[in-house]
Amino acid sequence: MPGHDVIVVGGGHNGLVCAAYLARAGRRVLVLERSAVVGGAAVTDEIAPGYFVSTASYLVSLLLPEVERDLQLARHGYRVLARNPSSFTPLPDGRYLLLGPDAALNREQIGKFSARDAQAYPRYEAWLGRVAECLEPLMAEAPADLLPLPAAWRARGLRRKLRELLRGRRLYKALRALGSELPETLELLAGAARPILERWFESEPLRATLATDAMIGVQAPVSAPGTGYVLLHHVRGSAGGARGVWGYVEGGMGALSGAIAAAARGWGAQIRTGAEVAQVLVESGRACGVRLAGGETLRARAVVSNATPQVTFGTLLEGVQMPPGFAEAVRRIDYGSASMKINLALSELPDFSCLPGRAEAGPQHRGTIHISPDIDYLERAYDDAKYGQPSRRPVIELTLPSSVDRGLAPPGHHIAQLFVQYAPYRLAPELGGWDAIKESFADRCIDAVGGYAPNFRAAVLHRQVLSPLDLERRFGLTGGNIFHGAMSMHQLLCLRPVPGWADYRTPVRGLYLCGAGAHPGGGVSGAPGRNCAVEMLRDG
Repeated sequence: MPGHDVIVVGGGHNGLVCAAYLARAGRRVLVLERSAVVGGAAVTDEIAPGYFVSTASYLVSLLLPEVERDLQLARHGYRVLARNPSSFTPLPDGRYLLLGPDAALNREQIGKFSARDAQAYPRYEAWLGRVAECLEPLMAEAPADLLPLPAAWRARGLRRKLRELLRGRRLYKALRALGSELPETLELLAGAARPILERWFESEPLRATLATDAMIGVQAPVSAPGTGYVLLHHVRGSAGGARGVWGYVEGGMGALSGAIAAAARGWGAQIRTGAEVAQVLVESGRACGVRLAGGETLRARAVVSNATPQVTFGTLLEGVQMPPGFAEAVRRIDYGSASMKINLALSELPDFSCLPGRAEAGPQHRGTIHISPDIDYLERAYDDAKYGQPSRRPVIELTLPSSVDRGLAPPGHHIAQLFVQYAPYRLAPELGGWDAIKESFADRCIDAVGGYAPNFRAAVLHRQVLSPLDLERRFGLTGGNIFHGAMSMHQLLCLRPVPGWADYRTPVRGLYLCGAGAHPGGGVSGAPGRNCAVEMLRDG
């Protein structure tokens, strides 16, 4: 008899969420994580004695309130530290823009650049809020799949067809609720972010600040179709304290993963670290366990993969015959990405020329600091990446979580986290690969911040540089893509991970997907893990 009901491959946050829900329902669950700690890309590292960083993922907002409530994460130590202001954009001419949850601050700050924009901004936020409220319930369940695919692609029983019709009706009702805003909403879902922002606003600092949400984790300019949805994706959460506001997890992102793991263990789930899965075992067309890299075999009634679709079907199931159409669709998944993460230990806070101060954390230090003065700056940064070159003038989102969470660094010292674009995974051959150039590119990024805060380079004591290749090696992120696959329209909703298989099941009976490669995609939301568990429990 199998020793477990379910084996979860990968202890990233979605794998842990899935395990917790299954264990809560009475299933015997084993989570296998190849690293020494759980959390996947949501972990906390000590990069030097006393300096703790959120290694990869670094802010929280998208976490489903159902996950936070059902798993009782607060009881396990999960706490979000709000940021106010939440955004600071320094400008080359000595001006700056602060934004946050304070409407009066936003009106005053935007009004420095445009009285018209100051009036338009609350309406813009309200519109995005209405769209998010309509669509958010659809993220917490398997997506409606009404595609007229041939039966040979995947057989559908009557019960499944009825479920799809009900989900399709919910999608229809959600869109109908938008009324006259539906055409603009459809443009947001499928179109480019830049023309939308340029219609709403006239001031470049505001446009550029908002546009960064449309390019995070993608290898595309903000003028490309599909970036509108990425913009919406990044503003639909509220775990940071208010809709669209992102917060710090006290103790770093590893504290969130630790809280989810504690919840799972509390319901009886077993979690093994240092346990790398080399193969998913399949007998008579059904997943029945795994083989570890060391040769150990573990049996289970079902297997859940938190890995990317490419790792799941190209590595863990190597040699297992897949339906031809499915296998080809998996090979076509776009993992294009151009993101890099740089974590720094600092002897002092950055002293920005446009808003001086380094002795104590000020409003310019608490939120996300945008090194992106205008929207053309973002476009030119992408132009380099088109040809396999890291941006000569990179777009940087800099955070200083120690300005709010003082336990992350020694007294008087701080940590800085730089999320950088564009750093294309596939480099021009003449560059010699990421291992050859990542440190020099990190220098370029530090100097870019130093152009606004002259003391920044001298303040750097230690650094951790994670190129796209490093993100793939360490976290199993195919192509360095932080979303387990590009969040483009052809890879969303019922098309994720591939058409016909958006309900977390796979052609291998008893094998499920719970990672960000499944609906609704990337970000620390826990939605794929929760939704997968719901479907597994429905299967019995």
